[in-house]
Amino acid sequence: MPGTRVRQHGKLRGWQVVFLCCAVAVLGACSKTAKEEPKASNAAPAVTYFHVDPATAGTVAGTIRFTGRKPRPKPIDMSSDPACAEEHHGKVFDEPVVVNQNGTLAEVFVYIKSGLEGKNFEAPTAEVNLDQHGCWFVPRVLGVQVGQPLRIANSDPVTHNIHPMPGNNREWNHSQGAGEPPITRRFPRPEVMIPVKCNIHSWMHAYIGVVANPYFAVSGDKGTFEMGNVPPGEYTVEAWQQTLGTKELHITVPPSGKVEADFTFSGE
Repeated sequence: MPGTRVRQHGKLRGWQVVFLCCAVAVLGACSKTAKEEPKASNAAPAVTYFHVDPATAGTVAGTIRFTGRKPRPKPIDMSSDPACAEEHHGKVFDEPVVVNQNGTLAEVFVYIKSGLEGKNFEAPTAEVNLDQHGCWFVPRVLGVQVGQPLRIANSDPVTHNIHPMPGNNREWNHSQGAGEPPITRRFPRPEVMIPVKCNIHSWMHAYIGVVANPYFAVSGDKGTFEMGNVPPGEYTVEAWQQTLGTKELHITVPPSGKVEADFTFSGE
């Protein structure tokens, strides 16, 4: 009968049942494997920061001395911008080498150059300030840690332009008018030193030392510097001066010790 023929043709043979069961099992296993396969992650690996043991931390301090003839200050003509000239009420001089009354040097950048390899230091959140005041960069020599915010202000009644010219970081320049709010920038890579100029006032210069660790300082009006919380170890300390170049010292900081690292620069 026709109905019977249809039912017979609709039945699956034994080998067909076995084939379908195998196919379903394979597909199920593949689907399960695909679901269980871990997804690739593009997230950067976590950075482990080094923390100094305060019980063993030491101090590096020193004096930057100067011998020889003191360079003559260079006269600056600010007549191209009367507002700048008015800020000084007289002759203006630039001193690339600042010799203090006690025969020491100011504006010398000192930092630990080597000995901290393999240690990662977290960037401070505290801002380092650079002002444009009296048509000068103040301070002229400063340091920041990699990733630390640099806050740049304009306290003058004129427009300035801050233009860092790095070799290991991205170059940029920013015009900043009188009364405009401060700007904040960061440097992602170490670099000693980055020269800075103002495209509007050619006599304005500054230098920024960008260091991968927190151990840096700038000598002041007594010619001294100090770096605290230094872990015990052997280090190379470098002192940089805008005109006189660099000098290095190799030191060993013992646990809880204080090391004197004095430098002497010579003039003509």
